Parts: sequence; C-alpha cells; structure tokens
Amino acid sequence: MKFGIVGTAGIGVKSVIPAVQASEHAAAAIASRDEARASAVADELGIPTAYGSYEALLADDSLDAVYIPLPNSLHADWVRAAADRGLHVLCEKPLTASADETAAVFDYCEDADVTLMEGFMYRFHPRTERAAELVASELGEVVSVTSNFSFRLPDGAENIRIDPDLAGGSVMDVGCYAVSAARLFLGTPDRVYATTTDTCDCGVDTRMSGVLEYDDGATARVESSFDTPETQYYRVQTTDGWLEAKTAFNVDPTASAELTYATDGRVVTETFDPTDSYRREVEAFARAVETGETPRIDREESVAVMRTIDAIYESAETGAAVDLN
Repeated sequence: MKFGIVGTAGIGVKSVIPAVQASEHAAAAIASRDEARASAVADELGIPTAYGSYEALLADDSLDAVYIPLPNSLHADWVRAAADRGLHVLCEKPLTASADETAAVFDYCEDADVTLMEGFMYRFHPRTERAAELVASELGEVVSVTSNFSFRLPDGAENIRIDPDLAGGSVMDVGCYAVSAARLFLGTPDRVYATTTDTCDCGVDTRMSGVLEYDDGATARVESSFDTPETQYYRVQTTDGWLEAKTAFNVDPTASAELTYATDGRVVTETFDPTDSYRREVEAFARAVETGETPRIDREESVAVMRTIDAIYESAETGAAVDLN
C-alpha cells in the first residue's frame, strides 16, 4: 500500500513515517504548505515525492491511503477531502473536535467506500492487548480504573497544543488516551463529572481531572496536564486483584515494557520485547483496508471516546455532572 503523508508534523516525521517504511508498505509522498519543507523532509526520510500543497498530494492517483497528522481542528476537512479522492484514511487522534463531527466523518467515509481509522497507537502494543485480555478473562469484575497522561510544556512555548483555534488542550492532546483506556476496561460511562484549568491563560485547558461513573457502581478517574512532570499510566482494580501499566501509552519502540497484575494472592510481572506500536498500527490499518474488515479503532470506539470528552468539557463548563444516557 502506498501512503501519502498530509503534513510534516513531528509525530509523522519521527514515528509514523519510519513505521510505514519499516513495514511492507511505502511512504510514497509527503505534502506541506511549504514546498521547501516538504522536499527537505522527503530528502531526509527517503520519500520519493514531495508536494507544496495538500491538494496536490490528494490528486496523486498512485496513492492508496493517507496519514493525517494535522492540527486537531483540521482533521475533519482533510479526511473528507481524502475520501473524495477515494483514499483510505489513517488520522491522528482525536479524529475530530466533537462526537457529532466524528460520526459525520465516518458517515462521509462510508458513503465514499473508504476505510477510516483513528490513530490510537497504544491499542496495538502487545502489552495493551494482553492487559485487555487479562481484565476480560482472568481477573474479576472491574471496580475502578485510574488513568493519567501528563507532561510539561516548555515555558513560553508557542504550540498548537494550546491554540483554541486549532482545538488544542490537554484533554484533546493526551487526556483522550486516559479516556480511551478507561473505556477499554469499563466501556462508555453513564455519567461524567470533570474540572479543567487554564493555567497559562491560553484559552484551552492545560489541566483536567474527571470522574466517570457507571450504573453498576464502577468508576474511572481520568487526568491530563500540560504543567506537571511526565506521567502516563493506567491501573485497574478488580474484585480479586489489580493490573497496572506504567509508561502506558507512548512506549519507546526500542524499550521493553512491563505489565504487573495481582490475582489469587500472587503478583505477576510480564515483560514485552521492544515493539513499534506505530508500525503495528499501520499494519493493522492496511490489513483492514485490504480485507474489508472493521478496524480495531472503529466508528463505535471513536464516537464513544469523543462523547466522553464532550461530556468532560460540558461538565467543566457547567460545574455539574453530565448524563450520557
């Protein structure tokens, strides 16, 4: 499969393009609004073709799919533009800025008969797959989940992550991982209560703390931040034990990963060999395209995570719990 890369964002340059190139697929073209920038990245990474506009890349009939790492507020428009050209789409998370818009772009891609998948790469790491398996089949009923993804932005940084016009904010950037993990183990919550803080007066949240409630009594606590030391983990408490992963989301592909869990009075730590989650994500997406199977991160998953994020923002604004039913 030949991929076109819509933009020269760091996540694409550092992680996704090398992942595509390490697979049996090809990064065949890259575009930037600055043609010199696109050419420089193409030369650096050995990409055959560079374009000075996203439109020009989408018009390349040799491509099969695109990867979109643009700012959050631009995702929906360029997903639709790619679908108009019959191109399958792997788009960075969050797929759009609202649940309604997420549902709408899935409708659009279904009408165009192209595959769309949101890029939560951590879901493809073998540790995450094993954690989901353990919670589903070997541990008892889930009582609570705690999930956090935080890091400190450099002081004074001009960053798309804190630009309200680009749908920035800690929830959209890293809190979405915490929400995704909570849903992985507990499903979609029935109620959401959250608070957010704008510590740099930038017009978006730089810190979030939320509680997700379920009618069966289970709860999840989700947190994100741009102004605390890097933390990324999830912990699942069950009626007979617990499970925990540290450096849970953005695992260095050259590093091993550990998963620790306790059940029946024993504590077990499993170690996973270095794995490139982005490569596994790319390969899973391409496999879904080639076989016609539903991607792992499908419409239901993406819409449900975004519904929860919508509720987080609504609760933070109103000061009241939001019922998702």
